[in-house]
Parts: sequence; structure tokens; C-alpha cells
Amino acid sequence: MRETDIDFDINYPRPQFRRRRWTDLCGDWGFAHDDARRGLAERWFAREEPFTRIIRVPYPPESRLSGIHDPAFHPVVWYRRAVTLSEDDRQGRLLLHFGAVDYKASVWVNGCLVYTHEGGNTPFSADITPYLALGDEQVITLRAEDDPHDLQQPRGKQYWEERPGYIWYHRTTGIWQPVWLEPLPPVAIAEMRWTPDLDRFGVGLTLRFDGPVPEGSRLRVRMAGGQPRQVLLEDICLVTNGEFRREFLFDISDAAVRRRRSLIWSAENPNLIDAEIELLDAKGHVIDRVESYFGLRRIEVADGFFIINGIPTFLRLVLAQNYWPQSHLAAPSPEALKREVELARELGFNGIRIHQKVEDPRFLYWCDRLGMLVWGEAANAYVYSERAATLLVREWLEVLKRDYSHPSIVTWVPLNESWGVPDLDRSEQQRSFVRALHSLTRALDPTRPVIGNDGWQHAVGDILGVHDYAPEPEALRERYATREAIARTFREVRPHHHPLLGEGNALGRQPIVVSEYGGLSFRPGDNDEWFGYGQFATPDELLARYEALTGALLESTALAGYCYTQLTDTEQESNGLLTAERTPKFDVEKVRAINSRPSRAVASEILDALIKQEVELRRRRREQER
Repeated sequence: MRETDIDFDINYPRPQFRRRRWTDLCGDWGFAHDDARRGLAERWFAREEPFTRIIRVPYPPESRLSGIHDPAFHPVVWYRRAVTLSEDDRQGRLLLHFGAVDYKASVWVNGCLVYTHEGGNTPFSADITPYLALGDEQVITLRAEDDPHDLQQPRGKQYWEERPGYIWYHRTTGIWQPVWLEPLPPVAIAEMRWTPDLDRFGVGLTLRFDGPVPEGSRLRVRMAGGQPRQVLLEDICLVTNGEFRREFLFDISDAAVRRRRSLIWSAENPNLIDAEIELLDAKGHVIDRVESYFGLRRIEVADGFFIINGIPTFLRLVLAQNYWPQSHLAAPSPEALKREVELARELGFNGIRIHQKVEDPRFLYWCDRLGMLVWGEAANAYVYSERAATLLVREWLEVLKRDYSHPSIVTWVPLNESWGVPDLDRSEQQRSFVRALHSLTRALDPTRPVIGNDGWQHAVGDILGVHDYAPEPEALRERYATREAIARTFREVRPHHHPLLGEGNALGRQPIVVSEYGGLSFRPGDNDEWFGYGQFATPDELLARYEALTGALLESTALAGYCYTQLTDTEQESNGLLTAERTPKFDVEKVRAINSRPSRAVASEILDALIKQEVELRRRRREQER
């Protein structure tokens, strides 16, 4: 194991829940396809000879970076890795973590089954201590099953045909996020959850332990933030078994108020508060230590506006598939995750809509750290059934638990364009599922707005997202210029051949976001492998149309935001602002200037909001002085 200053270790797989000792298991593993599904019967989990190939984890075997590069149908794959442990590694317990394995995973250690997991986008861990062999070498084996033709399985943009087509991409099978080992004490902090409270200028902390804590145990909590960095809070609390729940309030004296701006998180000022949590025994010895961070911010939707920290904010989002040609859903490197966020910021966007995948936590870390608003989305199935609904809900619950504490995530999107619920207009069962999924998400996370089904056929939603690829700016002006125009559009227009409102629903005061538009690309010439919603011969022509479409949305007095399709070219979709290799197609400064223009909808509201915010702050200070 290595002990590192993980504040600066971009390889660490879980930046918001860090321990200093860990072993990175990414790299070369033994690999085998199992098209005949013989591996279980032949006990491959206890044998070495079937693993005749080498794969580079965490890249999926369909990708070039994996070293396998076989995109054909292979529904079952196996991995094998021998790990050498030191004497220190055997002290206490040892956890084996997988960031994500698509889709069904079974894990053996030294021939013993230790864990099974279903869900291709969410993490799982196993305590492998009871299964360790006496010698130094330990063997980890994983079997992944990913049926390419199972349309009930949450799959996102992975195609069920062998070759990519239309808007669908190559598949990602097996391990596609990091694998690592982590030593733990006999009892440890298992989960951590931060809930910011901007009204009271504090934060709620919820912890769960993975076993009974020793009698007399305490919890030491330290928080630091601001510019310059300084200790904001240090407290020691008694701990009992089960969950630990506590609200911590920060000082709002005159001195603290002056630096208040340097503590609040926003896309413009992404201030993070660092935290160190220590579980202490009755004598004050450290049992477990975890490092984390959170952002102090508040998200609201009201009267047609998206509001951050009391200030109406126009959402300037870009659709991000976060798919790389050499590694598919897996990022080619930790640096590539950071660069994706930087590129979106350089182009003038203040947010990213992650599309049909659950992104690596290290990507969310850079959104937290650099300042990027995120719409978190599920990878959807493509048909509806009771099984499909169950699989999606099960995985979505794990997504909400994993990503709840990231300040950058400001909206949840469990469903997109009626994928997995294709009969919303005719099926009350499917409408009930959309409403139930929205309510379940709100019940587990009341701090963020939820879009029931982004794009159209809205059965329910705190925000209503519209997908409109109208090629001419005049159409966008006619449809979205005012609240009255939007109401008429919701009644009479079907931008993508679907009604915008679901059966029996009426337009309320929800914020309206044109959450997909544009999709512009160059004419393909001799290459027929392309896809876009509007084609242009030169970069100047395309940029002029981008400016016209975006300008039409910014001129609206009623929209709360937009999301342009898309950040990068992806497979045959050549409608990115960047190529698949992340090279800009246009002058970045020109795109940034277009995206930085003021929105008529929120410009007049911001000053009023700032005045109200200052009045409220002074009122709270007077109450505290009393």
C-alpha cells in the first residue's frame, strides 16, 4: 500500500471520500471471452489457463486502449489478477472496490465467491478479509455478463446492433472504472453525506458505520475554507451505533460575513470547504480517518427561474456524452476528465448535461473544483416492463446515494426522451412510473429539482426540458420568446413529433429549458458515416448558425436556460463543437463570446435578488445579536 497526499492525487477513485492508504489495481489483468458460457461450469474462477490474453483495466474490451479491441458481440467476459500483499496490508480488514462493471458482475477471491452486483454504472465493494490465502499472493477473478440484445437493461447510448448507427455507439462491457484495494480498521466509516444549509449558514453531516463502534467512541470533525484558507470549525461529538447525524453552523459575525463570499459555492466562485472526519476510541486514538469536502450552496426553482444561492441563474449547458474514441465510456486518463471540464468552461458554458451515463466521480470532482453545473442523468433502458422498471430504479437509487454530496450536481434527470417508457401517451402504467420515479428522487433528495422525463411528454417535473432541433432561429424565437409563446408551443407544437405535455397535464410556473438544440455539423463530403441536425460547408457558416440559434434563446424573456448538442463529436455523430480528439472546430473565444451574452430572462431579476439577499443577511445578523 502507498500513503499519499491524496489532495493532489488525481488517480484516487473517490475524491469526496478519501483515505490515505490504497492500492491501485488498474493495469494488466488476464482476460478471456466466454461466448459459450462455459466458465462457471469449468470453474474458471479457480483456474489460470483460460486467461490467455491481457487486458488493460479499466478500459472495456471493445476499445483500443484495452489492448483487446474486439467490438463484436461477447456477452460474457472474465478477468483475473494476482495481487501480492505486504504484512501491513493484512492488518485489520481489506476492501476490494470496483468503480463500475457493465453489467452483471461476480467476484471471486482465491476461488471463493465474495460478491455479486447488477448495474453497469454504479460502484460496489467487498470485504475480502475472510478469503485471503496464507501466502503473499491473492487471486482476484471477475466474471461480467452484458447481454447486448437485452433492451430492458439500462444501457444508455450503447447500441444493440454490432456496428454503431444513428445516435447509438459501441458497447462498453465489463470493467470501465477504477479497481482498488483499501485497508480498513475493524470498524470504519462506510458512508458520508453532506447537506448544505445556506439559510442557516451551515451543513448537515450524516455518517454510517460498517459495524458497532466501541463504547465511548467520539467523532472529531474539522472544516477549513475561505480565501485565505483557515479553520472554520473543529468539534468533537459522542458517537453511538447506527447513523451519526449532526448539523454544524458557521460563524456569521462581522468578520465572517466579510469573507462570506469566499465560502459559498457557485459556478463563478467554486469555493469548497474541506473536511476531515476522525473516529476516535475512548482514549482518543484514531480508529478511522476520512477526508472529504462539500460546497455551501442552495438550489431552487421558482416562478420560472432556476435560482442558485438566491440569484436567478441562466443555465448555459452543453450536452456531454463523455465518450472517447480510444476508450469509449471510460476516460483515457484522469487528466482527460479534468480537461473535459476545462474545455466546456473555455467555450463559455456554465454547466454540463451528462448524457445517458453515470460519470466517474473524478469528473464530478473537477466540476466541483473548477465550477461547472451538472445535470446528473441515468443510463436508460429502451423498452418498458416490470423488470426494466425494477432494474432502473435499483441502479438509480445507487446513483443518488453515490453522488448526493457533489455541489456541482444541481438537477437530476432519471429519464430522457421517453426511453424505457415509449408509450406515455397511451399507458397510465408508464405515466405512473415516471411520476413515481420523480417522487422517489425528490423523497431521497429534496435539495435538487428533478426532471421526470427530459425532452417531451412531461408527466411531471420541477423543470420542463424541451428538445427542439429547429434549424432556423426564427422558429426558436416564435416558440420561446415569451411565456405566452411558450404556453402556445406546449399546446400546439410538437418539436420532435411528440407532445410536450403528457396526457392530462397543464403548463405551470416551472422553469423551461431548451435542453437540446443545435446539433450542427459539417457536410460529410465523401464520408457517409455522419449524423447532425443541420449541415454546413464551412466553419464560418456553422458558427454563424450557432450564434443565431443561441442568440434567439438568449433573447427570450421566459427561458431559464439552454443545452447545446453537443460538446464533442462522438462516433458517427459529428455535431460537436470539438472533434472526437477534443480539438476545437472554431475559434474558442468566439464561441465563448456567444455563450457569455446576457439573457433577457434573468438580467432584470439579478439585481433584485442581490438586494433581497443582502437584506436577509442583515436580518439574520440582527437576530443573532439579540
